[in-house]
Amino acid sequence: MSDTGSPVTGNTGLPGDEAETEASLDVRLAGDPGQVDPADVVAADAAAREFVARHEKASRSPEGEEIGRALVVLVDDEAAHGDDQRHLGPLVGELLAEAGFHVDAAVVVSSDEVEIRNALNTAVIGGVDLVISVGGVGVGARDVTPEATEPLLDRRLRGIEEAVRSSGLAAGATDGGLSRGLAGISGQTLMVNLADSRAAVRDGMATVAPLARYVIESISEF
Repeated sequence: MSDTGSPVTGNTGLPGDEAETEASLDVRLAGDPGQVDPADVVAADAAAREFVARHEKASRSPEGEEIGRALVVLVDDEAAHGDDQRHLGPLVGELLAEAGFHVDAAVVVSSDEVEIRNALNTAVIGGVDLVISVGGVGVGARDVTPEATEPLLDRRLRGIEEAVRSSGLAAGATDGGLSRGLAGISGQTLMVNLADSRAAVRDGMATVAPLARYVIESISEF
């Protein structure tokens, strides 16, 4: 009769028994050609950790690194005449800078289709990577930013458009959620139309910034 007080130091042979000690596990692994060598397990784990760390590092911009150049087009009749006090252009510029963009300028134009299109086209000709327009995306008679933007786009990016609208509704920025704003590529430039409330701008930029990085990197590969 076995001594029930003695510790188990080997394989008991019972199915599902997990009471093996480290020493007995090493013996079983070494003696069974169907098992993986512990050294290989350690090496594989180290390789996996290195892979994850490398890709996490690649997905983050080093401090101070710029993603690209950006330009802000503020569409507002009052702002164009110097009467606007909301300072949405500077706000977008600050958010772009925080996201890693160098902001070339913030241009203010009236809610006129020709003026808006000229400002956007100037940004494309100037070779900026991203142009953000603010305002003129509602349903009013003077809301013509989408109409000014669409002829300039080579490719629509409806995923960005819907992401901005969805996040706007979720954040309580009604004008952002109901925006008719477009997003797309014109030449080598990404264009995005945002609504002109502070809530819509903040939420829209939080949504657009990481997507813009992906698009700009994809464009640069061609």
